[in-house]
Amino acid sequence: MKTALITGISGQDGSYLAEHLLGLGYRVYGVVRREPGAMRWLAPIADQIELLYGDLRDTTSLEVAFQKAWPDEVYNLAGQVFVPTSWELPEQTFDINVGGFARLLKIVEGLKPDTRVYQASSSEMFGNVDGRCDETTPFNPTSPYGVSKMAAHRLCEVYRRRGIYVVGGILFNHESPRRGAEMVTRKITKAAAAWQRGDRSKLKLGNVGARRDWGFAGDYVKAMRTMLQQPAPKDYVIGTGESHSVADFVAQVLVELRALNAGRFTFSTIDECVEIDPHLLRSGEILDLRADATRALHELAWKPEVDFPELVRMMVRAEVEALRQ
Repeated sequence: MKTALITGISGQDGSYLAEHLLGLGYRVYGVVRREPGAMRWLAPIADQIELLYGDLRDTTSLEVAFQKAWPDEVYNLAGQVFVPTSWELPEQTFDINVGGFARLLKIVEGLKPDTRVYQASSSEMFGNVDGRCDETTPFNPTSPYGVSKMAAHRLCEVYRRRGIYVVGGILFNHESPRRGAEMVTRKITKAAAAWQRGDRSKLKLGNVGARRDWGFAGDYVKAMRTMLQQPAPKDYVIGTGESHSVADFVAQVLVELRALNAGRFTFSTIDECVEIDPHLLRSGEILDLRADATRALHELAWKPEVDFPELVRMMVRAEVEALRQ
């Protein structure tokens, strides 16, 4: 039986990954910071996993968690992931995203160098690119968050040269009903649940023309695990290859609301339910991100199963049901 240690296990990716690994017969440990209310997504599997206290900024706590789990595989999914916050707290963003990963790698190298390590890299490392991005596309990040992820990704290369099996999964935007409430897709679907009940309040958004390659997080965690099963460590881009604008996302949400409301009230156009707020416009906005996941398709036999309309449908219906309850 393999043992996995997941940092950030209580988040979207961590909870889906824990479920996936348990289904494959893994023993699963998770690193948490003991924040009240952070265990919502783990409730169904709480009796099948072991949670350990740890903080990416605290080497001692990470070392204690590592020694307790003694893992075959480490998945580093914890981090400061909100781009606007990275502008407000760049030093904290780097301490967590870069320093935290460096601490983990040092622990692996010093205690159990045969452990395989997955690093959650990000499409934000690419910045503005004309066309799809693959593993050879140059990095040109436009935010402190993107720079922090690029620095951590470079550590993968450095430690591979030192004999550590470490891979960077360059995941494009992946969403689900478990996505953080501060993220734009959840802001939209939470508003949609209120609209479904007759609320006519407008949702304030920034650049609705910004385009992202949106996929389902439950699909993407399967790629993470498969990356660590390859004969040699290698980085992989994971995404759908299609991009949709924020406005497209809202439009698809309205399609789902019309289906749910079966002829009853709903908004007809985006202008009726969305207000552009200049304060929400990002500095260094990335206009379009699209993945070229050819390597993952050929070498990992991975491809997304949930398409864009199905993803939006899943998120809207989960939000409507949560509000109903």
